[in-house]
Amino acid sequence: MATLSAFSSPSWPDPNPNSNFLSQPDHTSNDLSPPMLQETAENEDDGPPYNPQTTLIQNPNPSFLDRPAILAPTLLHVAFNQDYGCFATGTDQGFRIYNCDPFREIFRRDFENGGVGTVEMLFRCNILALTGGGPDPQYPLNKVMIWDDHQSRCIGELSFRSEVRGVRLRRDRIVVVLEQKIFVYNFSDLKLLHQIETIANPKGLCAVSQGAASLVLVCPGLQKGQVRVEHYASKRTKFIMAHDSRIACFALTHDGHLLATASTKGTLVRIFNTFDGSLLQEVRRGADRAEIYSLAFSSSAQWLAVSSDKGTVHVFGLKFNLGNLGSDKLHGVSDPNRAVSSPSSSLSFMKGVLPKYFSSEWSVAQFRLLEGPQYIVAFGHQKNTVVILGLDGSFYRCQFDPVIGGEMTQLEYHNFLKPEEAF
Repeated sequence: MATLSAFSSPSWPDPNPNSNFLSQPDHTSNDLSPPMLQETAENEDDGPPYNPQTTLIQNPNPSFLDRPAILAPTLLHVAFNQDYGCFATGTDQGFRIYNCDPFREIFRRDFENGGVGTVEMLFRCNILALTGGGPDPQYPLNKVMIWDDHQSRCIGELSFRSEVRGVRLRRDRIVVVLEQKIFVYNFSDLKLLHQIETIANPKGLCAVSQGAASLVLVCPGLQKGQVRVEHYASKRTKFIMAHDSRIACFALTHDGHLLATASTKGTLVRIFNTFDGSLLQEVRRGADRAEIYSLAFSSSAQWLAVSSDKGTVHVFGLKFNLGNLGSDKLHGVSDPNRAVSSPSSSLSFMKGVLPKYFSSEWSVAQFRLLEGPQYIVAFGHQKNTVVILGLDGSFYRCQFDPVIGGEMTQLEYHNFLKPEEAF
């Protein structure tokens, strides 16, 4: 049974990323009166609203403490926002929002009891998507709560018959990922627009483009190693057999033109053209099996960063002609105006004779971390910088030389969970 709810008073907000809630920290409202349920629905499937009714419901938000927690919390979730300028964390006590450059904690919401397992930002606006998490979840695991930080409360929810595995936001869409299904909703009225069946997807893998021109959505297909690409503007669906093993991680460029994928084997990363599914480039993370934690394109799509359980972040150079993207035909073409690309093995002249490993393209730059914690990576707003976040509370900013490559230089380190580093 699925239920969709939009709470009243005031009207549903316009999720415009230009509305910067980070510069408008008015969180003093104590208005916790029960909101009005505008729409509720039942369906035999997991999702769409049907036969809307009107009724009163209780406030879904127990009171929260708008102050720093006394003890360092347990980190449940960490994720960048859409432009990598901020990141959000979910903890067993609530959630926190941080700025990347300069690094600082912007604010936190600590609940009296209950953890937050997912915090999905929408650029820097006041709207967040939350799910419960940890040993004492703040919200049911089968619900997505739409939080308006101007009101310091939830203004809507999406409920499902199974646990929510992931949430993605655009200014015009809310995408909810379940174990074997994905739902795409219109942001303005929470109307269900699309349902997608997937193979088992316990990690909640899904990526959406953020360019205003068109929406591209990528998710696992129905076969092992397959990804599905939805081009909503052209109403086209493309299936790509990306790997022989199961998909472990993928990432889209901002405009949705490029897709990077990694499998559970974790040795190779492949970059595809999403329009025709053609393979543009293949790079090698290493020779040993690894778990890929995150992939990230630079804003110019000149670089690709990869983090894994080996405790190393790699940066690869991309070497195809971006001017041809969007056409039905695209081939890897070197661009003399681009910086150094990923180096190949010195035995690449024997390609076709020796195993493929010896002709592989390797990373331009690397940064060594402690093995064990899970890290995610993104490119910083400063030129040739990488930001790394760890589930141990670590924040690194590093810089790489685009010509010489090699080991990156650490510019900054913080532990964002330490109480003494609170704002």
